[in-house]
Amino acid sequence: MVVKLQRPILVGGLGLSFSLWILQSWHHSIVQLSEFGLLSALAVGGGLWLFQQNRPKRSLDKLDGMPTDRATVESAIAKAETVINQLAQEAENHVALAALREQVAQLVLELDRQEIKLAVTGGKFVGKSTLIKVLSNWQQGIQQKVSFYETAPLFTEVDERSHTAALVEMNHSDFVLFLTNGDLTDSEFQTLQQLKSANQPTILVFNKQDQYLADERASVLLSLKQRMENNVVATAASPVPIKVRKHEADGSVQEWMEQPASDIQQLTQQLSEVLLQQGQYLVWATTFRKARLLKAEAKNLLNGTRRDRATPVIEQYQWIAAAAAFANPVPALDILATAAINAQMVMDLGNTYQQKFSLEQAQTVAGTMGSLMVKLGLVELSTKAVSTVLKSNAITFVAGGVVQGVSAAYLTRVAGLSLIEYFEQQEIAIASDSNLNLDKLPQTLHKVFQQNQQIAFLQGFVKQGVKRLLPEAQQVELVGAQKAIG
Repeated sequence: MVVKLQRPILVGGLGLSFSLWILQSWHHSIVQLSEFGLLSALAVGGGLWLFQQNRPKRSLDKLDGMPTDRATVESAIAKAETVINQLAQEAENHVALAALREQVAQLVLELDRQEIKLAVTGGKFVGKSTLIKVLSNWQQGIQQKVSFYETAPLFTEVDERSHTAALVEMNHSDFVLFLTNGDLTDSEFQTLQQLKSANQPTILVFNKQDQYLADERASVLLSLKQRMENNVVATAASPVPIKVRKHEADGSVQEWMEQPASDIQQLTQQLSEVLLQQGQYLVWATTFRKARLLKAEAKNLLNGTRRDRATPVIEQYQWIAAAAAFANPVPALDILATAAINAQMVMDLGNTYQQKFSLEQAQTVAGTMGSLMVKLGLVELSTKAVSTVLKSNAITFVAGGVVQGVSAAYLTRVAGLSLIEYFEQQEIAIASDSNLNLDKLPQTLHKVFQQNQQIAFLQGFVKQGVKRLLPEAQQVELVGAQKAIG
């Protein structure tokens, strides 16, 4: 285990004190020490400090999450292409296919890209444009080809879409310089965390450090390093002009404003190390991220296509379940747990999402979902909700059958939508047998149930159910009875 020395000044001070103690202890015989012995004693005091200074910097730790070889990136591209091909198979005329395939071709070319794309971002007035200008002069002296681009200022609008677009833009770059001119705000910290979670190589640049007093500058820098695990450099891309005063021999005084040179040495040194040691890996990492984003985009489109086909299936079975419950009212648990129609719905939805189930597996899934609905209280809640909409407290047996029928339809719909939600979270399967992970169903069921509890939806659903279950004459009588009661 490597122990990192976090406080070089403290270590150096202790080492120096130790060396002075040695010299004092040896004072009576110091003249007998050779020059080599004296230097050795001094080296004891400064050794640890020098060790800390000469240790390899951890500036590249942020790149640990990126792929280490070309084959990994090629595999990610292949997975994205597989999903796109599945989309083409299930929706051969989909409008997005041409663009998706073009992106795959671009990713293959990206693998051999030589230019490093570096994004400079941050809030307003942090010095993004100035830093790019200064770095452009530095770029001319290095072998690696680098292109800089400035993102739109962050944290200037309430519009969430503009912020999301800026994040996407940064994720398409190989490296990000995130500028701040003081301690981090909460918005800045959250954005940096988002970049970190996306495995986006980033350096936090404390710019305009010259505008702080020495002790304030050290305090801000320490705070930034503590929050960002030392992945911070301090710069002054355009230092504030200073007044220069010259006293002439004749007693006169001349004054003028002088522009100090830019202070970006820490940043350029770290960038040079990154480009030299990790240049190829940066390109692979960006290509890898793009491949995963492309796969996710294709998967969303494929899931959308499948949902369009699955929704009519759910609607078909929900009304079948409603008719069965209306004709022979039984507890909703028995309907969901044992009725073959629910097992058949599981099989049909599985076929739509390339998740193959046997009849026995489908019956197990349907029964498990029914039991979970009872345990979660969904059966009781749905019956109460439907009853409230119908105002069924004074309605006859026929109306009671309507409550059972509409409740069965509603719960069948929730079960079907929960299966869709589950299937869409899985990896795209290509005609493979599957076993449903029943441990994930409770959370999914509860989530879907909550999404379908809006009163407007329930009113429309109940109205549709009554229309399907009761002849028109009975509907008129039911409405009349409700008005009389009201």
